[in-house]
Amino acid sequence: MRFIADENFPLPSIRVLSAAGHDIVAVALESPGAPDEAVLDRAFREGRILLTFDRDYGGLLYLRGSQPPEGIVYFRFAPSSPEEPAEYLLTLLEQLGPSLPGMLTVAEHGHVRQRPLPGVERP
Repeated sequence: MRFIADENFPLPSIRVLSAAGHDIVAVALESPGAPDEAVLDRAFREGRILLTFDRDYGGLLYLRGSQPPEGIVYFRFAPSSPEEPAEYLLTLLEQLGPSLPGMLTVAEHGHVRQRPLPGVERP
């Protein structure tokens, strides 16, 4: 899958996902300090799923009407290690796989919620 990791996503997790064969770009390395709107725009233009610990993206999409990316995975937990978000996502991909695109996925320990992104048609 194609991902863009927000600046708050741990670099060790980015390396784990890359090693697992995923196409992932790191905002922290390529454009540190980029505003959330710019990160969303890049995710939209490049067809990437946004990985983030930042809850502000929901407001940008649902309240301000920003263009939705391919998908968003919002991690709503404090990781016990820098690799845990990647390990969690890899497990999630085994369970949900192709249902990540077009969805806002809220990932918590022991619980996952999904809701369609605004303006995205689901097949």
